[in-house]
Amino acid sequence: MRPNRLREIWQSGGAAVNGWLAIPNGFSAETMAHQGWDSLTIDLQHGVVDYQAMVGMLQAISTTATVPVVRVPWLEPGILMKTLDAGAYGVICPMVNTREDAQKLVAWTHYAPRGTRSFGPIRATLYGGADYPSAANDTIVTFAMIETAAALDNLDDILSVEGLDAIYIGPSDLSLALGCRPVFDDVDDKAQQAIDHILARAKAHGVVAGIHNGTPEGALARVAKGFQFVTVSSDARLMAAGAQQVMASMRAAPPSAGAGSSTY
Repeated sequence: MRPNRLREIWQSGGAAVNGWLAIPNGFSAETMAHQGWDSLTIDLQHGVVDYQAMVGMLQAISTTATVPVVRVPWLEPGILMKTLDAGAYGVICPMVNTREDAQKLVAWTHYAPRGTRSFGPIRATLYGGADYPSAANDTIVTFAMIETAAALDNLDDILSVEGLDAIYIGPSDLSLALGCRPVFDDVDDKAQQAIDHILARAKAHGVVAGIHNGTPEGALARVAKGFQFVTVSSDARLMAAGAQQVMASMRAAPPSAGAGSSTY
């Protein structure tokens, strides 16, 4: 089966740099994938990507060595299984609040006897290889999002669930849950303490910790703290930022000598 580079990076002690896809388009996904990201996450929870668009985006990412990851809309078995059948090599599940939630997530993303995932890897075998059915359980990466006060209260119970590979912090939702400003990087002190606590407990349980970031500087600071999966911005944000830079330069430039004339 095709190796999962996320597992290889983590086993070597490194940190994976993840990009985020909110634009429902195969060409934009392909363009992002060719920029050297370790992984790209297609966001089905927020943004405007639907399942059919996701399949085309997974196919586009497959033109590179970038690992395809999908954030599903919710903890629900149907979408988790269909996402994996489509060839995702990792799934991020939002709002995992209890040990029971984490157990369901692990069960629905693993084949028996380790889980209850239904068999039908329609595209997954094309991407992963003919031996996908026997190797998927040890290759696919399962993330539980920690982003609520309830998840904080049940953190050790969640982290102790066998088969949970990683957790992913949504700083904005976590901040809102704690009565703080919903930001990515410069979080309030109360939210920062919660993030540090989650990271420490994940390390204690041998679970990889990931987090969403707004800037490379923020992501690098969190890698230095021990996060091994850091998302930086998104395709939509990067496109907007690049366009803003171009327009700022153009608007700041003095008018050309021929301004006001026309060649038509």
